[in-house]
Amino acid sequence: MSAHAAPTKRLTLGGLAAKKQSGEPIVMVTAYDYPSAQIVEEAGVDMVLVGDSAAMTVLGYDSTVPVTIDEMLMLTKAVRRGLEKPLLVGDLPFGSYEASDELALATAQRFIKEAGVDLIKIERGGTTVDRARALVNAGIPVVGHVGLTPQTATSLGGYRAQGRTADAALAVIEDALALQDAGVSVLVIEAVPSEVTAALAPLLRIPLIGIGAGADADGQVLVFHDLLVFHDLLGIYAGGVAKFVKRYADVRGVSVAGVQAYADEVRDGVYPAPEHGYGMPEAEAARLRELLAGR
Repeated sequence: MSAHAAPTKRLTLGGLAAKKQSGEPIVMVTAYDYPSAQIVEEAGVDMVLVGDSAAMTVLGYDSTVPVTIDEMLMLTKAVRRGLEKPLLVGDLPFGSYEASDELALATAQRFIKEAGVDLIKIERGGTTVDRARALVNAGIPVVGHVGLTPQTATSLGGYRAQGRTADAALAVIEDALALQDAGVSVLVIEAVPSEVTAALAPLLRIPLIGIGAGADADGQVLVFHDLLVFHDLLGIYAGGVAKFVKRYADVRGVSVAGVQAYADEVRDGVYPAPEHGYGMPEAEAARLRELLAGR
């Protein structure tokens, strides 16, 4: 039995900000289809991201780059149909927003109108800060993403931790602060040493969600993925099955319990533990503190 009560009403941006102010950890998870959306809804998470990681986990691409707007919209609409209470975040795919403010606005509007997302997510700092500002000025809530940004992982040296030196860490922090200044509502920080998150968190007014970034963020996000089944032989759906189907497992029950255990550990401050984070050489951490002190 979970020690935490599941949300009883739909979460709002105001409610999310209140969680940060009160110090209540925020639980975010990905979902890519209707049954996984139902599972995370029942597990009582706060935010659901339809990430472009779906390109690899459910569509079979070798990276996030090839996935199209239409493919992401199809998946996001499916998740929307399975959610009631959590905030839904749509991930804008590579090539759908970078070129201009106008392109970013047109793509984001499609995700809001066609898929019913509450927020949209875009990656990196740099010119993405301008895109974020344009979207916010148009009344669209934005989630920023710094650190390891999968859409540009090749230019970052592959899928590896970022911010391992003081200079690199300062660049991540400056991107984050620039996105905050542009008006984003939430910030995701991925695959950085725990020291970077600890240095950044006190500088932010907005919720900071970590993934592989230590325990000092306001919340955590992990990737959730359903198994592929035919005729629900593993018990993913809650309803009945056709007479000819034999259920060999209760994947739904196990999945709900697993996500609830994860949510409980985030809210209790148990996850992530030090062994789940990256470290920075003490000399670099000290230099980062000096760089920040001189700002």
